[in-house]
Amino acid sequence: MLNFKEIISVTLILFSVIDILGSVPIIIDLRRQHGHIDSTKATLVSAGIMIAFLFIGERLLNLFGIDVQSFALAGAVVMIIIGMEMILGHSFFKSDEIDTSGASIVPLAFPLIAGAGTLTTLVSLRAEYETQNILAGVIVNLIFVFTVLKSSGWLGKKIGPAGFSVMRKVFGIILLAISIKLIKSNIGSL
Repeated sequence: MLNFKEIISVTLILFSVIDILGSVPIIIDLRRQHGHIDSTKATLVSAGIMIAFLFIGERLLNLFGIDVQSFALAGAVVMIIIGMEMILGHSFFKSDEIDTSGASIVPLAFPLIAGAGTLTTLVSLRAEYETQNILAGVIVNLIFVFTVLKSSGWLGKKIGPAGFSVMRKVFGIILLAISIKLIKSNIGSL
């Protein structure tokens, strides 16, 4: 049975971990670099990753002999690299693909939306909340993610190049801080 209190709790927890508003500068930059981001594709791929990980994530990691903390640390390293790209203005991720829709999946769907923080949070939430309430919280967040992705072009025009440059650097530092926090909270568990 759906429990609205649990749904609200899960929604707020996932909202803070996904931090789609904090990712707006990255999304705008991806649009600038690739010309188009497929909002529907990014949202659906994120949904697939999150829902699959909710049900089989811990078993999948165990199959490869990977614990949740190691997975979170690996995701934190990727987030550090993305943060450094934002701050320094250099690209570390080189795409060999000619297809520009690839940015809708990497790095947007994974690791920005359905990244290590989100996936490890989903595994943790299973211990405390009913699965249907977690799914409802995921769906609410994905609706919000889709809305932000769809409006990111408009946001990019309103912010302008100078505002975008400042936001990119500020959110790059915030992304680095989140990465360090992920590392600090998981390194002791290894």
